[in-house]
Amino acid sequence: MSRFSKTALTLLAVCIAASPARALDDFGLGRAATPAEVQAWDIDVRPDFAGLPKGSGSVSDGEAVWEGKCAACHGTFGESNKFFSPLIGGVTKDDVRTGHVASLKRPDYPGRTTFMKVATVSTLFDYIRRAMPWNAPKTLTTDQVYAVLAYMLNLSEIVPDDFVLNDQTIRDVQKIMPNRYGMTYDHALWPSAAFSGKAMKPDANARSCMKNCKDKVEIASVLPDYALPSHGNIADQNRRIGPVRGQTTGASAADGGTAKHPAAGLAESSGCLACHAADSKLVGPSYAEVAQKYKGRDVAAMLTKKIREGGEGVWGDVAMPPMPDIKDEDLKALVAWILEGAPGK
Repeated sequence: MSRFSKTALTLLAVCIAASPARALDDFGLGRAATPAEVQAWDIDVRPDFAGLPKGSGSVSDGEAVWEGKCAACHGTFGESNKFFSPLIGGVTKDDVRTGHVASLKRPDYPGRTTFMKVATVSTLFDYIRRAMPWNAPKTLTTDQVYAVLAYMLNLSEIVPDDFVLNDQTIRDVQKIMPNRYGMTYDHALWPSAAFSGKAMKPDANARSCMKNCKDKVEIASVLPDYALPSHGNIADQNRRIGPVRGQTTGASAADGGTAKHPAAGLAESSGCLACHAADSKLVGPSYAEVAQKYKGRDVAAMLTKKIREGGEGVWGDVAMPPMPDIKDEDLKALVAWILEGAPGK
């Protein structure tokens, strides 16, 4: 959590504590959250496993989840660094025994994987649960999160092939995490003796930020109009979660924009734009490249099947995950739009 976020929460708590008798609606702003709304928002899992939901998943079940929803970006064994830093690798049996990853101290070691760095298994569970898969975050069931994490632990040779991860056995896993003793306060996010010469507490009240503040914030630089479409539309490339979509930087951004094609909305709502852009390569090929490759050919049925069932090998070694839930009529419209070169994107 950022210093700003901690400060905001602290100020909110102070305000609530200072005026307990005043209801939220006294200010004419919003309403009190319902218990169901609070429960849906309050899903964090802490290092002491507070907030951990009940559930379970085996290594074998996790392998199926991984192949269907994770391998396209992270590789078959979590070793891929094509799009993201590798998740798996660099951990030894001795690291599991000692709780310190020896390779982290080697300047010549080629890279740092997630399992080399992370100290708490709860961090992995929490992140997978709230942020994965990339194109459809928060769609995994609790049991699927347990299962895919069990598979990742097995790939890292931390747990055996027949291991079942659940809300009880995860506590045993923490005791054998390879870097469980590797967490340190000696970094700039926590001002310790390594930087200041004396032990300090973090500035949770943001006193240092509340001095010599500027009256007005000035934006020092902006993206010029001619550069807006250089890398596709950034707003479309962000994941479909939360209200912030990013700046619109598509080809029509400089001239005020044009109406979207209906199929462009389908591509966005179906999660396609997390990996594809209309006119520039992202994880997968651009729609313009697809249209050019199949120009003049009757491939609608083939593309429909590929999108529905997923596939790999046509545009490289990264697999495209299946999309079994999209409606037939929507898929037909989406394929036609792609083969036209994604007009009105």
